[in-house]
Amino acid sequence: MSPTNYTSIGLMSGTSGDGLDIAYCSYELQHQWSYEILDAVTMPFPKEMGEKLMNSHTLSALELALLDVDFGKWMGEKVRGYCIEKQIKPLAVCSHGHTVFHQPAKGLSLQIGNGWGLHQASGLKTINDFRMLDIQLGGQGAPLVPIGDRLLFPSIDFCINLGGIANISMESAGKRIAFDICPFNLLLNAQANALGADYDQGGTWASQGTLNEKLFNALNTLPYYSKSDAKSLGREDLEVDFLPLLISSGLSEKDILRTLVEHFAFQIGQVIIQHKISDYPSVLITGGGAYNTFFIDRLNSQMEGKWLQTHASSKLIEFKEALVFGFLGVLRLRNEINCLSSVTGARNDSSGGVIFG
Repeated sequence: MSPTNYTSIGLMSGTSGDGLDIAYCSYELQHQWSYEILDAVTMPFPKEMGEKLMNSHTLSALELALLDVDFGKWMGEKVRGYCIEKQIKPLAVCSHGHTVFHQPAKGLSLQIGNGWGLHQASGLKTINDFRMLDIQLGGQGAPLVPIGDRLLFPSIDFCINLGGIANISMESAGKRIAFDICPFNLLLNAQANALGADYDQGGTWASQGTLNEKLFNALNTLPYYSKSDAKSLGREDLEVDFLPLLISSGLSEKDILRTLVEHFAFQIGQVIIQHKISDYPSVLITGGGAYNTFFIDRLNSQMEGKWLQTHASSKLIEFKEALVFGFLGVLRLRNEINCLSSVTGARNDSSGGVIFG
């Protein structure tokens, strides 16, 4: 009989490039899966490594190969130190890695953070490279989190993550579907940077700005919003489609922030209204944007108050993706599906991830 209780460490290196999320979690299977984030921490990257990771797509082949090994080893050392400090021995460490190239149409998605390096430095069984199998099956290799949404949060109608990009996952006609709705912190933080801060805390500056109808309408008519279902946004899309509209608007940073927040609330509200199957759908919001109280207020206005925001602890808001990667590793060790073709467009569901040790 296979065990029903697992502990693992999930590792996530996000687009913001500020550090490595380490989440030590337990997962238990009774009638359905349950989880607990036992402890979690973000380890800042050493300055030089952080800069190399953010510019990894510009490195030479040799420099990239060296960074792959260095990063894997560094993550392993951090995990080893963390396990000694907490006196824990998880079953495995499960790493998303740092994405350098993501070009599924060419059969490629590269996440660095060498598995052997991580395994040897941590002393733990290691699982990484979760995307490549799905891509070879004709899928996008992303998003990977929706299987976690389905199995760990089965009672919630909509799981929304407000990171650099806003994405959503939900059940629709018996299938899990997920896609990027709109940009989020990548655009908001850039305006806050111009005002001298890393981000607009609580959306205070946005609340002081004025909605500009012309920019609001121009954003809403971008071609991305007329695409249906499986779709994703990258930095490239923001540079080509969104930024020129913001720059040419000639508006102040606060007015741009206000207009962006209204635009995001409108787009996210529309998706929930379009897909909801009850009058008051339940919505879980995680990622840094969950702390933007002005945005939450504007979304509530779009929904006319007809929704139920599920309470999320600060641990869940900040470490949900690391929690899910720990879970993807557990499913991989059980040889169970951890990647859904209904989400990625692959020929079939699969159990992805390479195991070291």
